[in-house]
Amino acid sequence: MDVLGLDVSETAITKAKSLMSSFGNSGTGKVSFISEDFFHHKREEQFDLIYDYGHVSFAMSIPEPSFHDLISFFIVIPPTRRTEWAQQMASLIKPQGYLITLVFPIDPPTDLGPPFFVRVEHYEEVLDGSFKKVLDKVPTTSLPSHVGKERIVVWERI
Repeated sequence: MDVLGLDVSETAITKAKSLMSSFGNSGTGKVSFISEDFFHHKREEQFDLIYDYGHVSFAMSIPEPSFHDLISFFIVIPPTRRTEWAQQMASLIKPQGYLITLVFPIDPPTDLGPPFFVRVEHYEEVLDGSFKKVLDKVPTTSLPSHVGKERIVVWERI
């Protein structure tokens, strides 16, 4: 499996590279990182899977069959940019590909952030028309600080 890390911060990329080098090469794929703005990321080949949780972005690919994955950051972008986020997701995920979202923190509404409070409905509002929800469940395992404040929702690109 090949992995591509994407973050706007050079510091984050440097730390990610250092962390990965400490693991050694235990897999059959490669890991690479680039410093780039998610909203400007362009690629010829679309991803099969994007995972949205937190503020780290990376992509994975398996040569045969082709598999690509990207981790995103819905909770840390200003809510006014969520539609733009959804449009970029739709451009990056191939049809029948998946967007896996860990909806967290499900806290009382506030204008403070990041992280900004989220609800499943916030994703539905911006993904409608490009994705259909195929799974919505409470995780069976959570960090103690996340219990009752998160949901796993999987969306299929249509």
